[in-house]
Amino acid sequence: MKSDQPVVSADRNIAELTIKALILGALLSMVLAAANAYIGLLVGLTVSASIPAAAVSMGLLRMFKRSTILENNMVQTAASAGESLVAGIIFTIPALVMMKAWAGYEYGPMVAIAIVGGILGVAFTIPLRRALIVEAKLKFPEGVATAAVLQTGGIENDRSKKIANKIADAGFATLLKGALIGGVVKLLESGLGVLASGVSATKAFFGGKYLFMGDVTLSPALLGVGYIVGLNIAFLVFLGGALGTLIGVPLNWAFNGDAIMLATGIDSAKSMAELSSAEWGQIAGQSWQNCRRIGVGAMMIGGLWSLISLAKPLWQGVAASIKAYKDSKGEGGGLARTEFDTPIHFVGIVVLVAIVPVFLIFKNALGVYPDANFIAAVMTVLMLVFGFIFASVAGYMAGLVGSSNNPISGVTIATVIVSALILLQLMGNDGMAATLGPIAVIFLAGLICSAAAIAGDNMQDLKCGHVVGATPWKQQVFQVVGVVAAALVIPFVLNILDQGYGIGRVSPINPSATMLAAPQAGLMQALASGIFGAGIEWGFIFIGFGLAVVLIVLDKIQEKRGSSFRFPVLAVAVGVYLPLGLSVPIFIGGILAHLLKKKAAQQSTEKQQVKESSGLLLASGLITGEALMGVLVAVAAVSFQGMVPFLTFSGAWWCGVAVFVAVIYYIYNKVQRS
Repeated sequence: MKSDQPVVSADRNIAELTIKALILGALLSMVLAAANAYIGLLVGLTVSASIPAAAVSMGLLRMFKRSTILENNMVQTAASAGESLVAGIIFTIPALVMMKAWAGYEYGPMVAIAIVGGILGVAFTIPLRRALIVEAKLKFPEGVATAAVLQTGGIENDRSKKIANKIADAGFATLLKGALIGGVVKLLESGLGVLASGVSATKAFFGGKYLFMGDVTLSPALLGVGYIVGLNIAFLVFLGGALGTLIGVPLNWAFNGDAIMLATGIDSAKSMAELSSAEWGQIAGQSWQNCRRIGVGAMMIGGLWSLISLAKPLWQGVAASIKAYKDSKGEGGGLARTEFDTPIHFVGIVVLVAIVPVFLIFKNALGVYPDANFIAAVMTVLMLVFGFIFASVAGYMAGLVGSSNNPISGVTIATVIVSALILLQLMGNDGMAATLGPIAVIFLAGLICSAAAIAGDNMQDLKCGHVVGATPWKQQVFQVVGVVAAALVIPFVLNILDQGYGIGRVSPINPSATMLAAPQAGLMQALASGIFGAGIEWGFIFIGFGLAVVLIVLDKIQEKRGSSFRFPVLAVAVGVYLPLGLSVPIFIGGILAHLLKKKAAQQSTEKQQVKESSGLLLASGLITGEALMGVLVAVAAVSFQGMVPFLTFSGAWWCGVAVFVAVIYYIYNKVQRS
């Protein structure tokens, strides 16, 4: 078969849009949304769910008498939408709870934002499919990788049924093993208290002049995240953590010791020798809280730079969209099955109809504000304009760097800044406007971030469909199915996680739990509230500006050299914002992936692909298992009013370290032997 020909030719019609595929796709979308909500809130990174969804689909559809590669493709299309949509929500909506606009995660508004934003993300990218996939032939790495996984199932290719079933079973089993390991470790840690969640130390040296603060989170899921994102991103996240904690904390203490003592409420008259270990911990914590604002500043510049650097791809994406529309009109009804998108006039109707719920969403956000109708109308226009622009950017960038590396949070930061400045001019910052303005901005950010996230995922899935021979309009329908299914459960999941762990704040019913950092949402809250007059502490943010400029220069140098090792600002910025302990296992996971890839380089191409698939599925399983168990533990914490973990064990820290090392060895050995 020629490389440019699909697995299932255009003149064949086999089972594709089926009831079992719809049900399975919707259910997996819900499950993967819950898993990615946890991991995304924990570390500010999400990873594409297309490959694990494809593996699960192959494993489950084999239980039916008949299933096809196109059914499998439809299931992964719907399932991966859950992972993408939740990224758009968790990067933005928690800001409303952090700024105390909401007491909890309100079901109606969240579902409306997720469904409307997600459907518009699909609609905005439908005209881009032919231009970017067929004509421009962008690589869409995750879409191609997912298609390769689907083809191992053996349906519609030359493999015998027996061999195909064996391969499909092996991939499914690898994913399940990873999920079991991740789930059991999380249960033993957060649920039972047998394993420590991490190890940490705070020490003052040289008479208190040098303050050390460091920790390591013992999480298999974070190993999986590092394995999937690769050494480059994993190293940069760790670099950010090292800059913020190992360098920033002691320097901040050395130059701003009196201010830090004042902020912690510790008597500045105390000598260093009189300070207890608990007080040193308070000092280190306050110093780190100051330093993490460096990450905020770097994220701000990184987001704006993403927008500037995407100006050319943006123009190309919009131009390609217009060209695709003109071409489709000229071809009329003569399109092949594999080129039949949702009709463009129907897409236009969807966008026009969406104006009504978008307007009502903003009207609801503005409450009793006197000019609510006018401001809601302006916000609706901003949503449609920014939504189309950033959806085009996300679709184009998915083709260049993949969905997992798509700078969605970057364009959302730009949205928050621009829309907040516009609303500030229209509303002012007196009285109700100072409260309602930031709320409206976050609503807009939620809609646009959801649209952009789904746009990138839609294009990746359509690329996979192009390789296997899917019918595009049917995939677009399944993308919407995945959006709706995920939207219905995301508010429940966030409420559970907020109560069980705390999202960007201490849990209201389980204060001893380690809260989920939600770095992007914290930034959105700081920007929106700060621009409307709550104030932004600029000192450390200016340092972040400088760090971002240095990283941009380094990245351009690497680009000019043609190096594959780059310096994307947002990866380092997230590392600075997060606790160092979270970045350590991510870095270890990246090193593992690099070592195993290097070892496999001397083997055959087929063997390399087998090892790569095995590693990705195992890593995805670790993430999914730990994340889903994390949600279940949160349910237990809510049900038992914070009585989790149930046990206390003095040796938990060394047991945690031993299990963490064992998981590292297992990953290395499993992939090496695959």
